[in-house]
Amino acid sequence: MNFSFSSTAQEYIARLNAFMSEQVIPAEAVYFSQLHRGERPWNVPAVMAELKTKAKAAGLWNLFLAQGDHGGEYGAGLSNADYAPLAEIMGRSFIAPEVFNCNAPDTGNMEVLIKYGSAEQQQQWLQPLLNAEIRSAFCMTEPGVASSDATNMQATALVEGDEVVLNGVKWWSTGIGHPDCRVVIFMGLSELDPASPKHLRHSMVLVPLDAPGVKIERMLTVFGDRDEPYGHGEVSFTNVRLPLSSIIAGVGRGFEIAQGRLGPGRIHHCMRAIGSAERALELLCQRALNRVAFGRPLAELGGNPDIIANARVAIEQARLLTLKAAWMIDTVGVKAAMSEIAQIKVVAPNVAQMVIDQAIQIYGAAGVCEDTPLAAMYANARVLRLADGPDEVHRAMIAKLELKKYRKKPAH
Repeated sequence: MNFSFSSTAQEYIARLNAFMSEQVIPAEAVYFSQLHRGERPWNVPAVMAELKTKAKAAGLWNLFLAQGDHGGEYGAGLSNADYAPLAEIMGRSFIAPEVFNCNAPDTGNMEVLIKYGSAEQQQQWLQPLLNAEIRSAFCMTEPGVASSDATNMQATALVEGDEVVLNGVKWWSTGIGHPDCRVVIFMGLSELDPASPKHLRHSMVLVPLDAPGVKIERMLTVFGDRDEPYGHGEVSFTNVRLPLSSIIAGVGRGFEIAQGRLGPGRIHHCMRAIGSAERALELLCQRALNRVAFGRPLAELGGNPDIIANARVAIEQARLLTLKAAWMIDTVGVKAAMSEIAQIKVVAPNVAQMVIDQAIQIYGAAGVCEDTPLAAMYANARVLRLADGPDEVHRAMIAKLELKKYRKKPAH
């Protein structure tokens, strides 16, 4: 593996860093001052539209779209290895991913539509998403079953004549509270016979948020925070009838689609988490050097030097492992990189959570209030250890793939 960034990546890194320091970071305070908090309806701060216009003009738009996925047609066409450092830079700010139209779950939904969507679906939903005219959500997790095993899913997407009928309840549907959310991807059972192949029973369906029978029952909080203006919703689907053309790629291909969107998406998640950890370490060091207790800077007290050193080591390890996974996706494909992808999904959020927690400790009470971004960063890192599969599921995958190497080999 070549650990050097390509000339293309270096150019984008320089441009993105400059835009972040000159435009995004200074706009954070304005953004949150304009944001309506509490009960919905929420709003999109006016400064976000201004930042998006500038990002488009600067050519920093839809950067996540990889080579081979019409990236050159729809976005920058970067490799996963080239995009990874850009995701890290964006991870330094809560608002940055949307500024560049690179925020989840819209990125994953756009990738699904590019890879699997029909021409009609792409015209109706993909183009507005690529232009950031609308936002979207992904409805997969369910409250009544252990969704870490998606075969437990109970919601249905049954074909009746020339329609597909949806029923069920989903929750933790991120982004569904956004004022511009117009469409969700719903995953449900299309084959109820338990004897049928379990990974060919599910379908994904494009559902307009205003379709009859779709209802946002409530918005969920994370550690008491509503995560405005995106939010995480519990959504009911009651006899939602849609034309068969709403099914993505065809009946029974839900798991295939889900697997097709996971690899690159985990690179994005993990590099953003590393960016968050980097900002936390930066804040930690600034506080430790400038805050004095017992006559000495905090940086010189107790075990704080060790804490700083260990944080730097952990971040570097997490970054290198994530870059390796991105490089493997580019060179040998997602299937061959499954262990590495699972490894980073375990490592990066845990490292981010640890470093952010240590920064909070250095800041004291200021670290847990809105005066610093640390509390929100901590919540995001902690949630990421559950989102897109909990740590335990990924560890099980890593162990399974590791043991597979030795199943047919004699013991020594």
